[in-house]
Amino acid sequence: MIRTALPCIFLACMTAGISGDRAESGIGEKTSFPEIRREFRGVWVASVANIDWPSRRGLSSREQRLELRAILDRAKQLNLNAVILQVRPACDALYPSKLEPWSEFLTGKMGKAPDPFYDPLEYAITEAHRRGLELHAWFNPYRASHPSFKAEISPDHISRRRPDLVKKYGRYLWLDPARKEVQDYSIRVVMDVLQRYDLDGVHIDDYFYPYRERDARGNLLDFPDEDSWHAYLKSGGSMSRDDWRRENVNAFIRRLYREIKSRKPWVKFGVSPFGIWRPGNPPGIQGMDAYAQIYADSRLWLHEGWLDYFAPQLYWRIEQTAQSYPALLQWWSEQNVKRRHLWPGSFTSRVGGSGANNWTAAEIVQQVLTAREQEGAGGSIHFSMKALMENRGGIAESLLKEVYAQPALVPESPWLSRSRPRAPKVQVRRDAEDGRIVCEWRCPEGGAVRLWTVRMKIGDEWVVRILPRSEQNLKLPDDQPLTMLVVTAVDRLGKESDAAIKKLK
Repeated sequence: MIRTALPCIFLACMTAGISGDRAESGIGEKTSFPEIRREFRGVWVASVANIDWPSRRGLSSREQRLELRAILDRAKQLNLNAVILQVRPACDALYPSKLEPWSEFLTGKMGKAPDPFYDPLEYAITEAHRRGLELHAWFNPYRASHPSFKAEISPDHISRRRPDLVKKYGRYLWLDPARKEVQDYSIRVVMDVLQRYDLDGVHIDDYFYPYRERDARGNLLDFPDEDSWHAYLKSGGSMSRDDWRRENVNAFIRRLYREIKSRKPWVKFGVSPFGIWRPGNPPGIQGMDAYAQIYADSRLWLHEGWLDYFAPQLYWRIEQTAQSYPALLQWWSEQNVKRRHLWPGSFTSRVGGSGANNWTAAEIVQQVLTAREQEGAGGSIHFSMKALMENRGGIAESLLKEVYAQPALVPESPWLSRSRPRAPKVQVRRDAEDGRIVCEWRCPEGGAVRLWTVRMKIGDEWVVRILPRSEQNLKLPDDQPLTMLVVTAVDRLGKESDAAIKKLK
């Protein structure tokens, strides 16, 4: 039997008798101990319109940090292992930037820094890693304003500095994806963050060309890129306008992936597109045609491997035949010829909603199980954190009880690295003052470690813990028999070392 240890560090015990340590290659081949599930368990934390964090504009720096810590604590409590934090909602920043102004969603005034000053992204990364969580920075590459903006746009915003790159479209301002200067600019923003912060991932969502807007009479509006289109034709371009728009997005995705890998190849790049590529794929699927309406050829990106993880937004019920969650997930798995990570998104915030949007917690639990059973899928991402913080409809309790009772490691990314960390050095001793057993481990010199796994056999049960790099010891009470201790190191790409094993009498 396997059980998860309680959050405190006093987890188990041992009787007298300590043997030497050894490393064993091939997890579990010579000495039997449990494997830890590999599953991405992510959650989106949206800052746009203050959906998740901060809960409202103008909170004090202390209040913002308290809210962020509470979010990360809840993620850890629920045995999640990754947080996807929105840091650039609309050409603004939730971190100090020389390229873009501070976000209105943070301080209530665009361009105004937190006071007293702190760096929200650096703080989020530090606190996430302290809890053994991955932190992915979530960017919107083209949106330049949002209808929920209330304050004045600051003079250093791109719409003021370079209005020639920005288009007004319905209720939004939008960067023109056709302009190379726009692509250069958005990539420069991402690369600036990549260079300065210890990120685990870079993430973009489903906004490429904007979702269709209507005018006051209800007529669909076309995106106003006539000048860019005519410049393309004048240069000798021969694609249709739709193909040209798709290629503008394709070029951005392809280039962003390559630039991330050229700078920090270990940082994962993820894309979360609309869950339907085209209606009829697979047969019977109905809905918006993302390929034709927002010019997102997401199947191509997956086919070409221009990303490390693919998170289609499968925001429909399992029994919703025209947008079937399992049918779409299976179809996406079949398109994944490069075998990148497939981590579908679930609309968890629908739990406890009203009317047609009133989902039960059982729906989300079943979606997690469906993804777990689908060959080629390796996890789930929940939109969004607010539902888990509020435990809407008992969703947090249901996830922890029914699918996330045990901790999990993020799946490996073998195409990014083949090397593995070295096995840790483990020591077990008695404390000279209180006589309690102390287990300590450290990484050999040169080892790159993000996490430790600790498996302890107590009687007939195994206690499993996943700890951050900063925790390298456990002091154990001595009221139960601990007979085996197994410690491994895990690097930032999820690669697990050989096991260091202590057998105890």
